Amino acid sequence: MTTTKGKGDDKGPVEVEELVTRSELFIEQNSKKIIFGIIAVAVLVAAILGYKYGYATPQQKKAEAAMFRAELYFDRDSFALALNGDGLNVEGFNAIIDQYGSTDAGNLAKAYAGICYFKLGDNESALDMLKSFSASDKMLSPTIVGLIGDCYVNMGNTEEGISYFEKAASQADNDIISPVYLKKAGVAYESLKQYDKAVKAYTTIKEKYFASVEASDIDKYIARASAANK
Repeated sequence: MTTTKGKGDDKGPVEVEELVTRSELFIEQNSKKIIFGIIAVAVLVAAILGYKYGYATPQQKKAEAAMFRAELYFDRDSFALALNGDGLNVEGFNAIIDQYGSTDAGNLAKAYAGICYFKLGDNESALDMLKSFSASDKMLSPTIVGLIGDCYVNMGNTEEGISYFEKAASQADNDIISPVYLKKAGVAYESLKQYDKAVKAYTTIKEKYFASVEASDIDKYIARASAANK
């Protein structure tokens, strides 16, 4: 049986052959560029791996070791020593941030340092440290956001503090952290005589986070704010 080839069938092999020829020609004409491109990628990969294993990983390990010693003072509520070190074996969170700020441990040191400054009554320094800390988890991150709110309230900027309390509650969205900061927001609203907003914050605890510790006595807060709102 004779098979008749269409025009498309005749062009198929020719097009493939032309494509191969053009590809070979391209490689011949651009071989140096291709080689240099491959070398550049190899150098970049080597640099990344070198940074990770030759610098970043050792730095992280050193930072973790320094953090462990500073955390011992932190756990004992010796916040000044945890922050600044003891001049002997403990560097302190500030030194860790200066030396290892780009590591994960250095980032965590910023949170610790912010808490230390807050405990020592230095709200401005606490704000600087807490705002430089970065995280995206559902526990530590919203807790730090809420602490920023505490700093603002302590500094007399209650409205800004409330915005951080509400942000912390929203970020966490759990029965442990959210009710804490919603209650703080409610109390702060009451201090500004914005009782309707206080009632809303307290009611959210009652309806959404009813299993929390804060929900156990939230009715009296709702009643107080509602009475003041009349």
